[in-house]
Amino acid sequence: MTPILRAADGCDQHLTRDEFRAKQKAFIMEKAELTKEEAAKFFPVYFELQDRKKKLNDESWDLVRKGKNDKTTDAEYGTIIEKITDNRIASDRLDKTYLDKFKKILPNRKIYLVQRAEMRFHRELLKNVQGKGGGHESQDRRK
Repeated sequence: MTPILRAADGCDQHLTRDEFRAKQKAFIMEKAELTKEEAAKFFPVYFELQDRKKKLNDESWDLVRKGKNDKTTDAEYGTIIEKITDNRIASDRLDKTYLDKFKKILPNRKIYLVQRAEMRFHRELLKNVQGKGGGHESQDRRK
């Protein structure tokens, strides 16, 4: 899935991974009041975490798709839900591990501001997609 951002003029922008990250980085830098020096140290570690979490999330979505097969047995569903739960736990552990790494780069206040900015960025992204009607289409496809 390519992230979509809605510009002020209402036009949708399909972004590459690098474009998305550049916008995310600029947003977080501004909202978390990061200096260029802090950003230079922080974002390589931050994006490393995002890559590792994306891998887990992609694995979970692959498992969800396997579960859509009408021939999936109850035992296979059991394996699927166990692995998805394991991936969620692994993702939470990564967050904790990387929090410790972030503390070596930024003061706690700025880490808090980064986390808040990250949530705001994703909320804005969701609003843009839902404003286009994408939220409803996505829900219909999942049924």
